[in-house]
Amino acid sequence: MTDDVAVLGAGMHPWGKWGRGFIEYGTAAARAALADARIAWRDIGSVVGADTVRGGYPGYVAGATFAKALGWQGARVTSVYAACASGAQAINTARTQILSGLADVVLVVGADSAPKGFFRPLGGDRPDDPDWLRFRVLGATNPVYFGLYARRRMAVHGDTTDDFAQVKVKNAALGALNPNARYRRRVTAEEVAASAVVADPLRLLDICATSDGGAALVLSSMEFAHRHGQSRPVRIRAVSTVTPRYPNTVLDLPDIATDSAVAVAPAGETFRASIARTAYEEAGVGPEDLSLAEVYDLSTALELQWYEDLGLCGEGEAAKLLREGATALGGRIPVNVSGGLASFGEAVPAQAIAQVCELTWQLRGDGGDRQVVGARVGITANQGLFGHGSAVIAVR
Repeated sequence: MTDDVAVLGAGMHPWGKWGRGFIEYGTAAARAALADARIAWRDIGSVVGADTVRGGYPGYVAGATFAKALGWQGARVTSVYAACASGAQAINTARTQILSGLADVVLVVGADSAPKGFFRPLGGDRPDDPDWLRFRVLGATNPVYFGLYARRRMAVHGDTTDDFAQVKVKNAALGALNPNARYRRRVTAEEVAASAVVADPLRLLDICATSDGGAALVLSSMEFAHRHGQSRPVRIRAVSTVTPRYPNTVLDLPDIATDSAVAVAPAGETFRASIARTAYEEAGVGPEDLSLAEVYDLSTALELQWYEDLGLCGEGEAAKLLREGATALGGRIPVNVSGGLASFGEAVPAQAIAQVCELTWQLRGDGGDRQVVGARVGITANQGLFGHGSAVIAVR
């Protein structure tokens, strides 16, 4: 049995603030993916939905919600929640079903109708919930965490606010080429510097928005793909969903403190670095084999951190890699050629799926004006609250 699964189709509903329900976005993305795959809805054997918890009760059972919206046809159904890693967990669930023989062809869907402003905890008192505590006790919204991490990079590695701004400049230029992006306007470093301070040193244009949007994939066994005329499809070769190790000595959302390393020595790598390493080991590739990467740029500074965590450069060398143009389109290892969250914003259950959609189009050569020439191997990197690792490697 091969460990690869085929990506037969990819589809998205454009990101924005549309004022409608997430079911509409997810259903549109699903239909686009089915059309791309040339697969009829009635032939889908399983539906895996990435949950939209904030969207009310239907979001807690997203798989069944999307199956109902598309029309009941008896498919197996699964719903997955892993915060921002929900999409990768949904892909992994579909992949497991295919490799185990439970289904030949699976539809994976995620969509969101996000609140205005930054994410906040749901109502009620939950003193044993670290996410609730960091809001209620510390007042630490997500941008506060992003700002702290930016400060850490400045103190440890010498990064500057101009380095952060150049990440936004790069991603905005690429987002301007993407019809699914919410923000399709180039920006300058001067515009970033002139935008309002949100969490010093980060400004409004350093931080991603909250958005509405949807993404979907049709995955199948290689045998099914070959039977349906796809002799050389894009393939998912690895999905990493690892958790941190104790002691975790680098602060990660939603924790408000790190673990003590007095009694136990910390691991030789950080949590985020372990996400990438696990994916590389499973796929049998390394960072030197990559054609492109789609990473979780909640802020400009966090994109730089992913360069190091993915092994694209050494520790402390991310800003140098950026300045050299290596992560721009046409560079040695383009990063976020979709435009990233800088251009899309967060639609939580959909974003890890959207990253794989971009890899799929790039590996097929369907990237249009943002095409990475000769793309053969791509990686996504993401991270969900409470220790949900998320990385996918796709190949062609």
